[in-house]
Amino acid sequence: MKRIIFLLPMILLAFSLSAQDTIKAVFDEVDQRAEKAYNDGINYFNKKNYDKALSSFTEAIKAKPGFYKAFYNRGVVRSELKDFKGAISDFDQVIIIDSGEVANAFFGRARAKQTTGDNDGALVDFTGAIGKDPNFEQSYYYRGVIKFGMEDYPGAIEDFTSAIKIKPDYAYAYNDRGSAKRKSDDLDGAIADYKKATELNSKLAFSFNNLGSTHRKKEDFKTAVTDYSMAISAKPDYYMAYNNRGAVKFEMEDYNGAIEDYTKAIELKSDYAYAYNNRGNAKMKLKQYDAALADYNQAIQLDPNYGYAYLNRGIVKESLGNAEGACADWQKAASLGIKNATTYVNEQCN
Repeated sequence: MKRIIFLLPMILLAFSLSAQDTIKAVFDEVDQRAEKAYNDGINYFNKKNYDKALSSFTEAIKAKPGFYKAFYNRGVVRSELKDFKGAISDFDQVIIIDSGEVANAFFGRARAKQTTGDNDGALVDFTGAIGKDPNFEQSYYYRGVIKFGMEDYPGAIEDFTSAIKIKPDYAYAYNDRGSAKRKSDDLDGAIADYKKATELNSKLAFSFNNLGSTHRKKEDFKTAVTDYSMAISAKPDYYMAYNNRGAVKFEMEDYNGAIEDYTKAIELKSDYAYAYNNRGNAKMKLKQYDAALADYNQAIQLDPNYGYAYLNRGIVKESLGNAEGACADWQKAASLGIKNATTYVNEQCN
């Protein structure tokens, strides 16, 4: 880093030796004050005392206006405090100063933009970070995440692959590349990536869950049940995995097992409308119509626009001899865009 004294060479030349020594001492004191504030900021940050860290880095910048590391770290602190506009402003300064932290500043600014929904701006900045540091694996990864969200699955796969080449044990990149492959109907490739992610990190419950969903899509239900069970072992309160395992058991015609899993999902998340609807479906298969009706009622209470719950409740009402109520539910489901409901209305309600 250049010392401030070197920014004023013409003025320094005009002073005698003793004057230069005096100026140098003044700037040394300024540097020391800035460095102390900077180090205080790091200590506060490590203790998660972000307000004091912010104040310390600001003090360092006031003492040394070109202190790019203080600008960078203040940007990081502001991101932690969700002051993303302020963070972007600080990262701007690092990039303007054009210091050794430019790649990190591009990355930090990209993450701030991504968090605030400016994905186009984030894409540009992640690319800028890669331009400054071609081995910046996180920039590839997060750029891939944005491309995935934009449904650019080939581009996402390319970025996740680049991240993995740089960091071969990047479990999250394997998981997300698997998801991009699954969206591209490369189910075998997706399974291979999900398996690699779980090998690298056995606690990635969502990777086991994704693996189960891919096996389910291939109609390998037995393996899917095992995968969802692994997800639950990794995360015992994983209500979605219970719901998904219940759905596979339903397809295997193990309706009692499905009800058990849906019930567990509801215990973990009492407002889980999907699990109520799904449990209602299993109860309907067992001709437990009153119990199924109660579940559909609860699903609709939780989500008044849940079209499939209206469709299914209509079917149960018909089974219970309530033709008028059935038609009302099917009409509601049809108004919510459920195509099958229109068929019921045309065939049963006219």
